[in-house]
Amino acid sequence: MTTTPQTPDPTRSPQTQQTLQALQNTNPSIRLRAALATGTTPDPRYVDHLIERSATEPEFYVRDMLTWALTRHPVNLTLPELLGELRSERAQARSQALHTLSKIADPRSWPAITQTLLTDADDDVARSAWRAATVLVPEGDEAALAATLATQLGRGERETQLSLSQALVALGAVIEPILHEATTAQNPDVRAHALATRQLLRDPDAGFTLAIEEAKRTVALTGAPQNGQPAQDSQGTPQDGQ
Repeated sequence: MTTTPQTPDPTRSPQTQQTLQALQNTNPSIRLRAALATGTTPDPRYVDHLIERSATEPEFYVRDMLTWALTRHPVNLTLPELLGELRSERAQARSQALHTLSKIADPRSWPAITQTLLTDADDDVARSAWRAATVLVPEGDEAALAATLATQLGRGERETQLSLSQALVALGAVIEPILHEATTAQNPDVRAHALATRQLLRDPDAGFTLAIEEAKRTVALTGAPQNGQPAQDSQGTPQDGQ
């Protein structure tokens, strides 16, 4: 069986062809340099390839350079392609598209940050959606966003919980009544996460690890809240600041 050699694209310069080939190289350092080149000298013909590579690139630092390269291209070219990636079955494609949209920060992206993405079963996708949402949320929609994010309290391990807390804190004081309500939840993980997030809201310099461990101790000492009362600290003081 014979194969027909691929015909070079006449619309691409040799330099463009070489750069696109380098994006597929097995050496991550070469892929990194190629991504840097596509951002240093933007070319509309790079966009599809950058987005395609973002969906499969295994190295974080290369993915970060791919995102930077995409931000260097015209938004009218990158935005439709990135929004399309949000419907991909590949989790990394959704996550990277959300991350890039948060860097581009075009308000037209907001309607695409759906509840489905904010509650995505994949932690990386959900975390990227939380960050993108806090960047893109229009003025006046913060409370509704906070209510959706609060449904994820208690989810995942430390890294995921920290990402959610940071997203909630970025929304400001609007989250206080939502966190107060979460301290009455039956799930102890939700109550502890709400208490730790409220501590970060009040003291942004507080370390999350210490805040969550203290919150877990508080929840363990007080047990399940009764009659809708918020969790209390070890001295029996309500933890809602009332």
